[in-house]
Amino acid sequence: MRVDLFDFDLPPDKIALRPAVPRDSARLLHVQANGALEDRQMTDLPSLVKPGDLLVFNNTKVIPAQLFGVRHRGDSVLRVSATLHQRCGQDRWKAFIRPAKRLRQGDRLRFGSNNPACLSGSLDGTIAQKGDNGEIEIAFDLGGPVLDEAITAIGHIPLPPYIASKRPDDERDRLDYQTVYAEKEGAVAAPTAGLHFTTELLKILELNNINHCFITLHVGAGTFIPVKADDTDEHRMHAEYGEIGHETAALINKTRKSGGRVVAVGTTSLRLLESAADEAGRVRAWSGSTDIFITPGYRFRLVDGLVTNFHLPRSTLFMLVCAFSGIKTMHAAYAHAVEYGYRFYSYGDGSLLWRQK
Repeated sequence: MRVDLFDFDLPPDKIALRPAVPRDSARLLHVQANGALEDRQMTDLPSLVKPGDLLVFNNTKVIPAQLFGVRHRGDSVLRVSATLHQRCGQDRWKAFIRPAKRLRQGDRLRFGSNNPACLSGSLDGTIAQKGDNGEIEIAFDLGGPVLDEAITAIGHIPLPPYIASKRPDDERDRLDYQTVYAEKEGAVAAPTAGLHFTTELLKILELNNINHCFITLHVGAGTFIPVKADDTDEHRMHAEYGEIGHETAALINKTRKSGGRVVAVGTTSLRLLESAADEAGRVRAWSGSTDIFITPGYRFRLVDGLVTNFHLPRSTLFMLVCAFSGIKTMHAAYAHAVEYGYRFYSYGDGSLLWRQK
């Protein structure tokens, strides 16, 4: 399918640089199953879903995975930046690094300074392997929990490039770019639809007999990679690790059997649920990596509704929502969002979508 089918005009000033305060004061565009549009608030969500429905949240926790440092090669020193995106051993991470073309296998890297977790005051490593598109594998001199502590101490929150190009990250982002229910460390990007939920909103949903559960998908930096191909068949998704527990799988199946709807909070939750579901829409306990790429024509097995933010033109996430609710419907919804001042992307407003039948 042609990538330009997913293009639309997005003025740069529509991209939010900070989230709404409080979180649940963000706007919510309700895109109904018939394509009708309603301007609402996130606090209206309990009235838009039904008792017996199930909201599925991604409880991954963002780590400060953006590292800045230098490459040493003899007397030559080069400044580098690395975004960790997938752990592949006790002491190893895959990362996207710049400037990748000036690096080679065996180069020594030093990140940070005055790091209390490292006796040397820095976090050192070696380029163990070079891949495609700026991806490398770093073998750090530390491993296990000590490496985790070092990354936490010297790392920065890896804000999406559309925000990072406008301002640096700060301490406020360490709270803002994390859901209130974040639990399992491993993501390098937030499941941003979940950023709109407060403990108060979760309580109201529960009081309205709207159930919720948690699954885990560690969002990788690949989510920021633009689609450079002209056809969707030529784009490769990066794999991300996810888990669904036995009790959660049982609750999802029970909800469907009793006539309740499964509503994914975020495209990450949707991708993991669809990866784990069988042809009949049943889910079993599941763990592993998924590189599922959802575009129009995909037959959804499980998810009925989706809470998600507004995505960028030509992005894999806009392709996903077009597959879910229809290309024509989503172009109309996004044109409405631009016209009426909705805020886009990670810190932006939200939408509630229903699957096209």
